[in-house]
Amino acid sequence: MAAKVQVLYDFEAEPGNNELTVREGETLSVLNQQVGGGWIEAQNSRGQTGLVPVDYLQIKGVGQTAPSYSDAENTHSQVNNDNQRWTGGGASSDVAGLNTQGHTQAGFEDDDGDDDDGEWDDDWDEGSMEGHAPGATGDGEGGATGRNTHTMKISLNKFPFSKTPNPEVFLLAPPPRGTDLLPIYMGEVGPVWLYPQSPLDCEVTDPKKGSKMYGLKSYIEYQVIPTSTQRPVNHRYKHFDWLYERLLEKFGSAIAIPGLPDKQVTGRFEEQFIRGRMERLQGWMRRMCRHPVVCQSHVFTLFLTYQDQKEWKLGKRRAERDVAVGQMIFSLMDPEAPEMDSVEVDQKYEQYSRFTKAMEDGVKELLGVGQTHWKRCTGQPATSLCPLATHRASQQALWLSSQNYAAKTEQPKRDLHFLLETNREYKGLLGCFPETLAVHKAAIEKVKDGDKMVAAGKISTQEKTTMKQRLSCMSYSLQAEMNHFHSNRIYDYNRVMQLYLEGQVKFYEEIAAKLRLALAQFTKI
Repeated sequence: MAAKVQVLYDFEAEPGNNELTVREGETLSVLNQQVGGGWIEAQNSRGQTGLVPVDYLQIKGVGQTAPSYSDAENTHSQVNNDNQRWTGGGASSDVAGLNTQGHTQAGFEDDDGDDDDGEWDDDWDEGSMEGHAPGATGDGEGGATGRNTHTMKISLNKFPFSKTPNPEVFLLAPPPRGTDLLPIYMGEVGPVWLYPQSPLDCEVTDPKKGSKMYGLKSYIEYQVIPTSTQRPVNHRYKHFDWLYERLLEKFGSAIAIPGLPDKQVTGRFEEQFIRGRMERLQGWMRRMCRHPVVCQSHVFTLFLTYQDQKEWKLGKRRAERDVAVGQMIFSLMDPEAPEMDSVEVDQKYEQYSRFTKAMEDGVKELLGVGQTHWKRCTGQPATSLCPLATHRASQQALWLSSQNYAAKTEQPKRDLHFLLETNREYKGLLGCFPETLAVHKAAIEKVKDGDKMVAAGKISTQEKTTMKQRLSCMSYSLQAEMNHFHSNRIYDYNRVMQLYLEGQVKFYEEIAAKLRLALAQFTKI
């Protein structure tokens, strides 16, 4: 007799993925427990069958099973707001397969429309069980006794990136041990990061549709080819999303880490969408490759060059256990320069705050103008000359006019498109700076209160000195990041404007040539 399960939460099936829409409180019959990937095949009371996430279900007559969160699927808000990750223990021998296979599966879908698969699972071996809650029992014990047991895994990232920075974390906490320092040098333009000897680049190409669970779930996989190895590695969108979360968590307090292309629920397998997403993933990866700190980081190198699943899993665990994240990244800064005065630190902060706000406003305005022009270029052709079409020369002139219109509609795709995409990238980059600057502002205010804190006995005189030194390191890192941003800005906008104007010149030359041809159709009087 098929096992019965009760639905804990509403789940909306996605068309084309063989899923089953269910509602809270509904009772289902389990048809196949061995689907894998955090899913089962079930049938509702109306005879409809399909896939349902395990974590949305509860065995009838057993206490509610807490949802499980996979390490690889943690989101930014989950890192900040909920460091407790739960997995449901086995509830009874009849349904052991439902609970035990959900150890490392996320309870919700990514943009590919499926959960974490075996390729990216975080196996719960002895090395990954350090965060057990006191008194917790394993799955086997829970299944034997019939009790619903839970295992709690605490995040090993002690100082996660936060939108509400706590200055004491990075001004007073001891630096992480055994980590590589991030040198900052004094260049011609001021503080600069250490750039690699050989620039890194990569190509995102060859999107292919793949499937798993015997073809029940589909996804798009891209080839990523770094210039350092010329060896392709395969990644899905969810893998890029994992990389983004790790980079944001580690460097987000000091470095601008722009977001990925937006997720999309429907139309993910349409050719136009896939092509557009690949183009934007390419732009995002090249932006990360060009950053001297990000491109040399362990997690980014792992993403581009891992050899096999063993190397990936070890590197993945290392990245997720990194303690030099969030505001603690500043403890790794190693500027080869004298300590900065607090007044100068404040002035630099105000300067960059004004600049980024002004540029962000300019980029938004340019995007608005560009989008308006795009719509104007792709509008409908005028028909006021149609009554003249009885004349043969007029027919030819109108045909040439229609050719001009066709060229006009293609013009944005040739040059305006690139200009708009570059501005979208910079809108994302500039959107990162308010949070980064907020971290600096909080530190500046805390250092200003140093004397009061010493007088109140909250910190020692030595700790006050340490705070000033750390603030100086933070300011050097901000200046290095802004100098990197400026150099990229100059290069990018020079290149995009050259391409745009070259396209405009070519476009209007073609229009002029066709107008001359149309003019030649009429007899001179």
